[in-house]
Parts: sequence; structure tokens; C-alpha cells
Amino acid sequence: MTERRLVFLIGAVQFVNVLDFMMVMPLGPDFAAALGIPSSHLGVIGGSYTAAAAIAGLGAATFLDRFDRRRALAVSLVGLVVATALGGLAIGLSSLVAARVLAGVFGGPATAIALAIISDNIPPERRGRAMGAVMGSFALASVLGVPLGLELARLGNWRLPFFTVATLGIGVVAAAVTMLPAQTAHLARRGTGTPILSVMQRPVVLLSLTASALGVIANFALIPNLSAYLQFNLGYPREQLGLLYFVGGIVTFATMRLGGWLTDRYGATVVALGGSLWFTSVLVFGFLVPSAHVPVIVIFVAFMVSASFRIVPMQALSSRVPAPPERAGFMSAQSAVTHMASAAGAMLGSQILAERADKSLVGMDTLAWFAIATSIVFPIVLGAVELRVRRQAQARA
Repeated sequence: MTERRLVFLIGAVQFVNVLDFMMVMPLGPDFAAALGIPSSHLGVIGGSYTAAAAIAGLGAATFLDRFDRRRALAVSLVGLVVATALGGLAIGLSSLVAARVLAGVFGGPATAIALAIISDNIPPERRGRAMGAVMGSFALASVLGVPLGLELARLGNWRLPFFTVATLGIGVVAAAVTMLPAQTAHLARRGTGTPILSVMQRPVVLLSLTASALGVIANFALIPNLSAYLQFNLGYPREQLGLLYFVGGIVTFATMRLGGWLTDRYGATVVALGGSLWFTSVLVFGFLVPSAHVPVIVIFVAFMVSASFRIVPMQALSSRVPAPPERAGFMSAQSAVTHMASAAGAMLGSQILAERADKSLVGMDTLAWFAIATSIVFPIVLGAVELRVRRQAQARA
């Protein structure tokens, strides 16, 4: 299987996985009305997926590397498909939360296995571009998946998007099983690996997981409140939000691929530093001293691009931290850490922000300062990781 086809297939896996996660909250008002769920409980539905994915990631880290990655990926995707379909069959809050917990249990490990397959098959000198392409699925889910899900719910009902994603997932499972060759190379070196708990105690691993948390927590301190901020603080019309996400997603998809190419050429730390400086500038001019002369679409697109751009070098570098027999376990632990960090960022935002009578938000500047602080530390930690990874490579050579 060529590298291009492999990247496309794993990108499709990630697209379905990300779409399953991203489509739920925009549909919240629809299924809340249909199932009699109070709007104040909608956060429980999103949080149940994140919590389940984090716990499952920690558990899966202990055993994922024992299996053929193709088989493990197929099992995870089948579980995700079943959970998504069950979401469409929910009859109340309890059954919907249970379905989302099940989706998180399988969705978190699916991401880890997919990234491990990319890392196993793509050499380090081209891995940045591959990771950038695969992670572009997040942008495509924003551009295509979320608007499509909302439209399907409008034309049919809130259950239709769940069944549609489940059907799409069946096709991806079939493609993964038939097109992807057996992924067992890491098993041949299994005896050279070490237990995952011992792996987690290495300084380079702890630093890498810290960098992952720093990169994600800054983004999710702001992202859950971004739509309200744009509408009620900056006066952007609700009916044009779709245009923002469409343009932002397209530009983000292109620049993430560029970020991967730059990572391969100049190293993760340099690219992460540039991305962090860019991100900080957006936070200053978009949230701390916003100007009426800067169009909202420019602020939004710059935020989406810079927030995502920083993550590509982090993911490319972290794929080089574990040895092949330890890779899926490490990626699963990383998935758990990023889910916990995203939840912590969202929780921080809910604690700091307040709402005025006109629905504008108070406290976004405080969150922006927090994001800036973590962005300053992020490339420093990533630099320490890259230095240790290079020493590891020299020692192995």
C-alpha cells in the first residue's frame, strides 16, 4: 500500500471519528426539544464522551500494542459505529449519555491506533506532512460534517445525522479491513519493549505528554465560547456563522499540511515557536485589544489556523518518542491526556466567564492571557522533548 493511500485511509478513519464527536453539540437544541432534555444538561452529553475517551485511553494504553493494529482498528471502529447508531435510537437523557460514553470508549483508542499506524509506516523525515494531512480531518469535519449534520437534522430529524455517520463508518471499516495490510511489524519487536507503566515514567514521555496538554488546554479554554464571543461581543450575525466555519476549515486544512512540511524541514520546535507567536498575536488583537477595523472573519480564521498549526509539530514529534512496540500504548495515553486537558480548558472557561444582560461575555481577556501563558511555555517544553528524542535516536543508532 502506498504512503498516499495509507494517509488517505487513516484520514478517512479520523474524519468519521472526529465527526462523531463534533456533530453532537450543535444538534443539542434539536434532540433536547425532542427528548425533553433540559438545555442545562446538554454539557453532560458532551462531557460524557470526553470523560469516557480519557478513561478508555488510559486503560487501552496497557494492551493495545499486543495486537495487530489493523484488527484493533477494526474493532474500535465497529464499536464506534454501533455506539453512534445507538445514539440515534436514544429515548431520553440516560440512554443518550450511555451511547456517548460507549462512543468515547471506542473513539479514543481508535485515534491512538490510527496515529500509531501512520507512525509505523511513514519514516520520520516525511511524518510531519503525513500527520498534517491526517489531522486535517478536523478541519474537514468542521467544513463538511457539521453543516451537513445540521442540514440533515433540519430536513429529517435529529436522529438522521447519527445514522448517517454510522453508515459512513461502516464504509470506512470495510475499507480498512480490505485495503489495509496486516500491521504486525511492532509485534516482531515486542520483546524489546517495556511495560507501558514503565514507559510513562521516562522523562521524555512525561515532557511529551505535558506538551500535548499545554497545546490543547489553551485552545479549549476559548473554543467552546468562541461562537458566543463573535456574536455578542464582536457583533457578528448568527446567519453567517456557517461561512466562518467553512472558510476557516478550508484554510486550516491547507495550512496544517504546510505545518507538516515545515516540521519535516526545520524541526518541531522551530515550527511550534512560530505557531505560538502567531497564536499569541491573534489572541492580543482578537481578544485583548480587538479593533473594529479588523474583520471578524479575519480574527476567526487566524485563530483556527494558528491554534491548529501548533498541534502538527507536537503530534509529529511525539510519534518519535516511543519505540515501535510501545507506540499504540503511548498514543492512547496521549489521547487520554489531551481529552482531559480539553475538558479542563472548557471547565476553566465556564468558571471564569460571566454573561452580561446583552449576552456578551465578561472574562474572555482573562482566558486569552491564560492561553498566551501556556503558549509561551509550550515551545519550551517541546524543545526539551526534541532534544531528548534526538539523543534517543543517536543512542539507538
